[in-house]
Amino acid sequence: MRSLWLDTHPVRLSGSGTLEPGSRYDTVVAGAGLTGLTAAVLLARAGQSVAVLEARGVGAVATGNTTAKVSLLQGTNLSSIRSSRSDEVLGAYVEGNREGQAWLLRYLDERGIEYQSRTSYIYAAGPAGIPSLEEELDACQRAGLPAFWTNTTGLPFEVAGAVALSDQAQIHPMEVLDALAGELVERGGRIVEGTRVTDASSGSPVRIQTTQGEVEAERLILATGSPVLDRGGYFAKMKGHRSYALTYRLPAGTPMPQGMYLSVDSPSRTLRTVPAGGEEILLVGGNDHLVGRARSPQGAVDDLEAWTQEHFPGAQRTHAWSAQDYRPADYVPFFGTLPRGGGAIYVATGYNKWGMTNAVAAALAISGEILDGNMPWAKALTDRSATLSGVATAVKDNLDIGMRMGADWAAAELRSLPGDPPAEGQGVVGREGGTPVGVSTVDGVTRRVSAVCPHMGGILSWNDAECSWDCPLHASRFSADGTLLEGPAVTDLSTAD
Repeated sequence: MRSLWLDTHPVRLSGSGTLEPGSRYDTVVAGAGLTGLTAAVLLARAGQSVAVLEARGVGAVATGNTTAKVSLLQGTNLSSIRSSRSDEVLGAYVEGNREGQAWLLRYLDERGIEYQSRTSYIYAAGPAGIPSLEEELDACQRAGLPAFWTNTTGLPFEVAGAVALSDQAQIHPMEVLDALAGELVERGGRIVEGTRVTDASSGSPVRIQTTQGEVEAERLILATGSPVLDRGGYFAKMKGHRSYALTYRLPAGTPMPQGMYLSVDSPSRTLRTVPAGGEEILLVGGNDHLVGRARSPQGAVDDLEAWTQEHFPGAQRTHAWSAQDYRPADYVPFFGTLPRGGGAIYVATGYNKWGMTNAVAAALAISGEILDGNMPWAKALTDRSATLSGVATAVKDNLDIGMRMGADWAAAELRSLPGDPPAEGQGVVGREGGTPVGVSTVDGVTRRVSAVCPHMGGILSWNDAECSWDCPLHASRFSADGTLLEGPAVTDLSTAD
């Protein structure tokens, strides 16, 4: 599965280079997505020497697989923050996202990069979703957003009601990353792909261990989705979710909905248009589930396909992909200094599917703190104490994880591996010599790897949509041959041999 964005605009770096062990920088950034590259550019503009280390390729994980809506109307996110935190925190969150949105769109204007202005809608497919819409509208208005109620959406099916917010935007995320990467290199920064940060010391200078050797920096920014250093315990404060996106070419004459849409019902549905190759195609997404816990991720893709054909008959699929996002217990992102990091390590995570605005907001907040700036909204979001609802949600989530871990280990210990290899595209976990082993067959090749996640010992499950091994505990993911793809883990799976 490969996203339309990565397929149509891969970032080809030039003039950057490889990592030189022993080198030293003002700031090292782990992760070449929207957060990491924006923060790197802001610091390079201030004259800092900056290196961005990316384990895979620019935009390979979250940013390159988003639906790329730059919107302040964010499903039921604002009402969830309000119920978990306070009106003050809600206001700070919206102000930060507003600044992130404004900075990003201004950057695109300055660089001559195309984007589309759209009205953003959240809608209820049935009457059961109306209370959620009403709560979100109230939260929007309390936070100063000019959202309004409407029954006219432009969708080809009836809805029970909708909330709209005008003058939002949709982008091609890889075009943004390409521009940021180009500016960073022009300003003397470096982007090193294929290099993973695996550990770092506390204090300044920070000694940073990577798969290509050790480097030093005055500070380190972790912009890796889920932080790769566990000392902040963020893996236990968030849940990893996967959702799916498909793009379609519609038959000639089919009306194309011109807004950006997201349902508040379950299963979720998101829609927007995408200009591609001189034509306009439709993006449909949704079917969110916890990482590693869906019986069949491919079933989620098939369900989206069936829904699309029902509402847009004759639609021809062009791309299909999935994205991973992290939901904090209180719905507010984490950014700022890493606990037990000596004040020199910064973290940005927990965007809960709204990374296009939150990523830039986090980069603005972190670079502002490093450069002695003053952003009251950032202080309100970073200097927050635990709430009863947030603690209760976190406790429930971690009890659930503990129960899942015990049940999975018991199942792996009791079930022997079958004698025959799995069918093409399938994988199975079982016991071999008292050890959980994962066996899969992909592209005609049968592979055997450890089925134990190296992060905290979760038993992996097979993802039949992406042919990967996914951890149901803290959302680390690995390819069929055991190569680490994403999550808090920092090492590959060992082979079963």
